[in-house]
Amino acid sequence: MKNLSGKAILLFAILITSFGANSLNAQVNVGFVDSEVIIKQLPEAQQVQKELEALQKLYLDTITAKENELKEKAEAFQTKYQQAQSDIQNGVITSQEQIDAIQNELEVMQNELRTLDEGLTVYRQKIQNDLIKKQGELFEPVKDKITRTIESVAKEMKINFVFDKADGTLLYGDKKFDITFKVLDKLK
Repeated sequence: MKNLSGKAILLFAILITSFGANSLNAQVNVGFVDSEVIIKQLPEAQQVQKELEALQKLYLDTITAKENELKEKAEAFQTKYQQAQSDIQNGVITSQEQIDAIQNELEVMQNELRTLDEGLTVYRQKIQNDLIKKQGELFEPVKDKITRTIESVAKEMKINFVFDKADGTLLYGDKKFDITFKVLDKLK
């Protein structure tokens, strides 16, 4: 069994101390869930995961195509460069005009490679951001359903606080134990 994180334990200790001092007769009930297990077994979450994987595959296929194009153009540049060097050394290209034309052609190819590489980098960043955004959008209804269910079960079982075993975050807290405004009043 995983231990709750230090933050969760500290929060729990503060809650117990705060409420224990005010009301020795009040009983605080704490529960936990393992969100990783819930996500793995919830059909809606599995469907969202499949959608994300399909989208990711589409993006990866596009990246692979762009990488292949970049590789082919880099190889063409390398071949052209080596051929130009060979032609100059062997006397096939002798005039300055021919050398200048080859240099211009190589510069155009090099600029195209740079542009493709920069475009690929930008595309990778964009799809990473898109995937994160899409994951948030797709998982929002699933998270809402899980949260509502956690609250419902906690109320049925008279549990005051529910933590996530996976990362120690507080998922549910009984509002009667919320001391936010008392703390703010005292700070003012």
